[in-house]
Amino acid sequence: MKLDKRRDFSVILLILGVLVVLPLGIGHSRYLMSVLMNCAGVAVIASGVWLTFCIGRINICQAGFALIGGYVTAILIAKAGLSFWIALPLSCLASALCGALIGSVILKLKGIYFSMLTICLTEAIRLAFLNGGDLTQGSKGITGLPQPFSGDSALPLYYLGIALLAIALGVVWRVHYSRLGGIFRAMRLNEDLAESFGVNVWRYRIMAFSIACALGGLGGSYFSVFTQSVYPQSFTVEHSIYYMLFCFLGGLEYVSGAMIGAFALTILFELLQDFQQYQSLIYGVLMIVVMLTLPNGLMALRSFSFSRPFRKGEAK
Repeated sequence: MKLDKRRDFSVILLILGVLVVLPLGIGHSRYLMSVLMNCAGVAVIASGVWLTFCIGRINICQAGFALIGGYVTAILIAKAGLSFWIALPLSCLASALCGALIGSVILKLKGIYFSMLTICLTEAIRLAFLNGGDLTQGSKGITGLPQPFSGDSALPLYYLGIALLAIALGVVWRVHYSRLGGIFRAMRLNEDLAESFGVNVWRYRIMAFSIACALGGLGGSYFSVFTQSVYPQSFTVEHSIYYMLFCFLGGLEYVSGAMIGAFALTILFELLQDFQQYQSLIYGVLMIVVMLTLPNGLMALRSFSFSRPFRKGEAK
């Protein structure tokens, strides 16, 4: 696989730059900023899913770790009286530790077995918070969380989302384009061969999964203050599937892929609010078209071809 590092970096820089200056053009519209904050939050969470692809695992439990991050933040703020700035790193740490603990068991599985188990895990985490008693307040969730900034302007919260997105992409970038990323890619191609060269496969699996879970916790923590609440239904298996689709749509070979997919599909979701009953159908058709015509996602638009699915021997 050839890594187009410069192109990847240019796309990330361009999109983050546009997001920084965009409030000047949209006139601080609360609705548009709310949509973009939502895009930034899901992109942070999806970047963790993208990282687990690097070790050859399809992670469908990212929503569960976002839920952990959201609840840890809410409990620390509402129950313990801590500030958001202390709760945020503690939420990431809690998600990472849970990821390491759970990953030490489930990462022994591969392929469809791993993916199926992660679906069950998302539901198990949701049920744990649903039945958490007074601490999690059951189906009512925890509401009325104070936002970290005073005043009525949504601008500081918007820039917080952009800053967290930049941090998440920076972490994934640093991992992917380093020696560690090379080890992850070698593991994805052939774990047995990588192990024969002295790579401690088990340790690196746990490391990648823990970082991914920490990013899930980071996004979940942001959402808890962005929406000022967290419920067991805030993050479900359906959300985990969407995060996976974001990565496929954007491109699995580029760090920017998760961000592009998250922004593209989330904005499309907003545009289709009047056709909610057809959203799943439209998403399904869109994903089929993209996977057949752009197997490397939107980042590979230069290779777009409507005739690709009909070429003999190219179906994969």
